[in-house]
Amino acid sequence: MICFEPTASGGAKELHVPAEKESLALVNDFVDSFLEEHDCPMKAQMQIDLCVEEAFVNIASYAYGGDKGDATIRLEETDGTVALTLIDSGTPYDPLARDDPDISLSAEDRQIGGLGIFLIKKSMDTVEYRYENGRNILRMTKKLN
Repeated sequence: MICFEPTASGGAKELHVPAEKESLALVNDFVDSFLEEHDCPMKAQMQIDLCVEEAFVNIASYAYGGDKGDATIRLEETDGTVALTLIDSGTPYDPLARDDPDISLSAEDRQIGGLGIFLIKKSMDTVEYRYENGRNILRMTKKLN
């Protein structure tokens, strides 16, 4: 089931989708539409799109351990800053608890994994994780100007 709904704060919007890679196009369209409504510069939009894709594909690939589940994408804009929150009810996992990869090493010498969240942390202004009421909540913010 796919659902769009405005939240109580008025300026926030949510999208509920199956947590599967096939939902990524819907997620991207939802995010891009919101960013265009808020006159997001192209550079920031490209960074946000990449970060949302990384986070959503991780949820789709790993959160439910092969079972079916859902994901919620919440978008808000306040004073020129966009907040993007991705929520799932999968296995608890704090992606920020992992050490950043050593990017000075060659690809052959580096451990697999961790580059996506590293990219997110470098591209966004803030990245926060919490596990609350049986849900993983990843919140990212980006100043538009």
